[in-house]
Amino acid sequence: MKGIVSKVALGVAGTGMAVAVVAVAIGPRVSDWYDGRHQEQASYESGTQAKAERRSMPTWLPDNASGVKYLMSTTGDDRLLRATLPEGRLPVGCSAGLPGRSAHPVPMALKAGWFPQGVAAKATGTCGHYNVTLTGNQLYAWQDGAAVQAALRAEHVTKR
Repeated sequence: MKGIVSKVALGVAGTGMAVAVVAVAIGPRVSDWYDGRHQEQASYESGTQAKAERRSMPTWLPDNASGVKYLMSTTGDDRLLRATLPEGRLPVGCSAGLPGRSAHPVPMALKAGWFPQGVAAKATGTCGHYNVTLTGNQLYAWQDGAAVQAALRAEHVTKR
């Protein structure tokens, strides 16, 4: 009887180890899958089309912007935006200069192949709650959901 108990214990331990190995091996894939399910990505030919088709598109995006790419979190306010601006200057209503506290110096929650890594360190201005950088006529804009919520709470407190 003692031999059978030992074999059963070894079998259970071996099964537990196998489950742990499988969990470690597929864990990152499941996480990527889960994160990806809470994101929406779209491309638009123009700023006009982007604003007409997506309510969350920032109003400061010029109508004549082209090659618009957009990635948003559906569970928060994280956003990435890329657009070509024919004038090669910040849109009306945007401010040049280093962003304030809402700058996102750490890796962003969202990632897209069309949005360069490290661009947050090159922020040159703000457009609404977005931090932006302009390289030639290519605009990169990003919004950190936590910073947006903090700013909205601060605005609400100030209005009281």
